[in-house]
Amino acid sequence: MADAPYLVCLALAEQAGKRLLPLAGQSQPGATATAGTPGALAKGLALELLIRLWQRTDQGAIARVCGMESLLLLELPLEWMSAELPSLKAAWINGGPTEDLLSGLQEHMVQGWCLSMAKYEEPRFTPWPAKI
Repeated sequence: MADAPYLVCLALAEQAGKRLLPLAGQSQPGATATAGTPGALAKGLALELLIRLWQRTDQGAIARVCGMESLLLLELPLEWMSAELPSLKAAWINGGPTEDLLSGLQEHMVQGWCLSMAKYEEPRFTPWPAKI
């Protein structure tokens, strides 16, 4: 895999009938996770992305597209991020199947999590895809 994994937070959303796939990310010099859970950088990326989404609500309501899997944190190889993710993202935004986007992300990620939060609790990072 990549020498410097890229940690990216992305949101599968829709606004006024148009799909959105905003993301926030940062390259890492080493492993991003300790014992299978993301570190402090993950919370910062999630906060950055959620603030950008919140600011965008001035243009109308935003809805999640994939329920609990709509906010993802993924560790991806940097080479794949720059070479393949843009076309995968464009295909989905232009109406491609959500399953194709999710399977493409799963196929190339090093590790991944869904983000959720309960009132009065820290953000929760649940391994993604969920193990059955």
